[in-house]
Amino acid sequence: MRQRNDDIEAEWASFAQRFATSLRTARDNANLSQEDVAYRAGLTRYTYQKYEKGESRPGHPANPTLRTLLALTQVLGIALVDLVPDDAPDFRNR
Repeated sequence: MRQRNDDIEAEWASFAQRFATSLRTARDNANLSQEDVAYRAGLTRYTYQKYEKGESRPGHPANPTLRTLLALTQVLGIALVDLVPDDAPDFRNR
């Protein structure tokens, strides 16, 4: 039987994949390369590539800092609400 923590982690991984899709779409719409976005946001290309894969490090869902999210939205010329999926997992009772 799966425990509640496993359910939350699965929800977070799914959410991270939707975030990755939003990020790739926004970058494509801005006609920028991964390297351009990474450089302008103050990230390494490797770190940015992991975010577009929905990971922070291999096997772990993406979890960028608020500072990183804001830098990405500024580089991509979009609002934070346009980057972060609106169906976030419920963490209140974890």
